[in-house]
Amino acid sequence: MVELSLILPPEPDERWQLAKQMGVTSAVVHPLEIGDGQTEWTYDELTGMVNWFEDAGITLDVLEGSVPLTDRIRLGKEGREEDIENFKRFLRDCGAAGIPVVCYDWMAGIRWARTEAHVQSRGGSLVTGYDDAKMRGGPETDYTDVTREQLWDALEHFLTEVVPVAEEAGVKLALHPADPPKDEVRGVPRLATSVENYDRILALYDSEHNGVTFCQGNFALMETPVPEAIRHFGDRINFAHFRDVEGTPERFVEIWHDDGPTDMLAAMAAFEDVGFDGPMRPDHVPTMAGEDNSNPGYHTKGRLFAIGYMTGLLEKIGKS
Repeated sequence: MVELSLILPPEPDERWQLAKQMGVTSAVVHPLEIGDGQTEWTYDELTGMVNWFEDAGITLDVLEGSVPLTDRIRLGKEGREEDIENFKRFLRDCGAAGIPVVCYDWMAGIRWARTEAHVQSRGGSLVTGYDDAKMRGGPETDYTDVTREQLWDALEHFLTEVVPVAEEAGVKLALHPADPPKDEVRGVPRLATSVENYDRILALYDSEHNGVTFCQGNFALMETPVPEAIRHFGDRINFAHFRDVEGTPERFVEIWHDDGPTDMLAAMAAFEDVGFDGPMRPDHVPTMAGEDNSNPGYHTKGRLFAIGYMTGLLEKIGKS
């Protein structure tokens, strides 16, 4: 059964208590929540964080984004072997500390891209958006000569090196889609943009430890319907983000979980049908009344609403 999770800070505050009051005892640690963008972790830091959560009755199930994956690795540049060895050390430490899932991305240079953070939504709430026209132009970067095959070759090398270590450590890797799922953003190619590309990625190293972060908002912008894509990947989904968007990869806005174009009940039913029992967290929630929008998409009230909505969907499916 789906394990509902929440992004929680690595040290206790009221959000830990709110999560437990909502019945959520599974945590995801993410650098946007940490605030300092930490990506380097020692074994002692990881173990200390796990122990602190466990003492509070919470399991730390995913490290997301806060991983030592460099663009030297993504681009196959000089120095990548040293960085890959560091990533292997990190996976071994995660395994020894008992952290079962690591979520990473393969977006070089420009990563998660948004152009708007104050889009008015229901009742005056605020959501984020993306407009590719606003992303175009600007000064040239060090990434303008990157080729798609360069990224494919670097990803294959990375997976060949690290997936065996992940298997030994008992850690599942979960690749996040390109966000937005466009073939390129400001001239920099992207790979994880379609179901077909994910099939190629999973075939680069065939293992349950080489899996998918099924970010539902990104897959909603791809051509394959969301429930169909969930069933397509099945047990290769190692982590899930439950959200929705409205628009196209070139121009979209985030949307309330219960107010978008995707059939969210059908999506949740598909996760249940394939036997997904990993962590699933609500993602990119609206900023609500009383919140200052200083961290767009990641404030607390919208997440609590989303957990209630997701719980209701799971109850409906269970009764069906």
